[in-house]
Parts: sequence; structure tokens; C-alpha cells
Amino acid sequence: MPQNPDDEPASVLLERIRTEKEELIKQGKIKRDKKKSVIFKGDDNSYYEKIGNKVNCIDEEIPFELPEGWAFIRLKIAWELISGRDLSPSEYNDKNDGIPYITGASNFRNGHISLVRWTTVPQVITRRGDLLLTCKGTIGEIAHNNFGEAHIARQIMAIRNIYSLNIDFLALCIEYSMTKIKQAAKGLIPGISREDILNLVIPIPPIKEQENICNKLKVTFSAIEHIEKSLN
Repeated sequence: MPQNPDDEPASVLLERIRTEKEELIKQGKIKRDKKKSVIFKGDDNSYYEKIGNKVNCIDEEIPFELPEGWAFIRLKIAWELISGRDLSPSEYNDKNDGIPYITGASNFRNGHISLVRWTTVPQVITRRGDLLLTCKGTIGEIAHNNFGEAHIARQIMAIRNIYSLNIDFLALCIEYSMTKIKQAAKGLIPGISREDILNLVIPIPPIKEQENICNKLKVTFSAIEHIEKSLN
């Protein structure tokens, strides 16, 4: 499906995010990022990142050339990252008492979350609409929070969509980057650091194009699943 040239370009979307962010800073809801990242294409067709007064070439981090109207940003520019915290056994139960407690990859099933523990003393809460990512042990499992509030353990990060971007498109971008993310995982027990996720380079299409890409891939994946089932 060709891109509609009349769609609002990503640069307008990112300017709107910057305006919203300034308002949140004025309200004291977030702090100003002293190392704000701006990625741009130079006259020499290389990609550069400006942080403060420093400008560095980041061609080695750029995964592909962008279509007209798209832009690259670091994930931290448009999403909030929430790291989980473990509870002690006395703080959770299997009696459906309280809100769900998500402990790790064992809760993840093909993009969905199975709920088997609960807590009445939640501390780090994921909300409906967050993207959940396993970051310790079995890393790289992804699921959407479509069930509401839950406490997350330290094996999980929640990516919060605070500027109404397309979370399905972000999930596709993270899945695309997963090989690189796993290569960066260190230690005897693999782990993804906050910086690994916050500094991911994300391509941003116009809003309508994000929706078109996600819808097209859903149809494609559904067709592949149907073919696989017919072969069994």
C-alpha cells in the first residue's frame, strides 16, 4: 500500500510531542532531560545525533533508509520506561486478593499475560495500554497490558505510551530490534538494561502510516497462521 503524501509528516507529530512535554515540565509532572536527543540527516546523507552542544554521526545505529515524511528518535523521547520490583512471598497470594502480580516470562503466553498471583500492597504498577517486556532471565518476551493495573516484578519493564502513539507499531519495532537487544544482554543470567531500551533508535512514520503498517501485518500474520494450520 503506497504512503499517502498528504499524511501529516512525523516532524509535525514530534513537534507536538515536544510541545506536550514542555507543558508537562511546566506543571512539574516530568523533569527536563538535560541530554535531549535530536536525530537528523545531514547534507552528506549521514545521520547525526545532537545531545546538548555535541553532534555525533550515528550511521552505525541506523537500521535502514527512511521513506519521505518519517523520522528517527530514541525510544526515551516519546515513551516512559517503568522498571519492576520484586515482592516478598508474604506480600502476594494466589487467592485473587488485590491486583495481579506479574513475576516474569512464565506469565507470558503468545503476546498475552496469564494471571496467577495477586497482591494487596502493589508498589510498581503497570496500566492498561502499557507494553510489557521481560528483561531478566528469559528476555525479550513481549505482551500488551489489556487487563488493567498490576504490580510488575524486577524481571519486567513496562513501556508507557504517554503521547498517544501507536503501541502496536512500537511493539513491531522492538521485535525487529530484539536480536540486537539480546546481543547486548550481559551476565550469566541474561538481562536487558534500562539504557538498552531507552536508547533504541525507533523509526517514526506519520500516524496514519503507523496504523496502515500494523493493519497490513495483522492480515499477513493471520494468513500465515491459517496456512500453517491447514498444513497440520
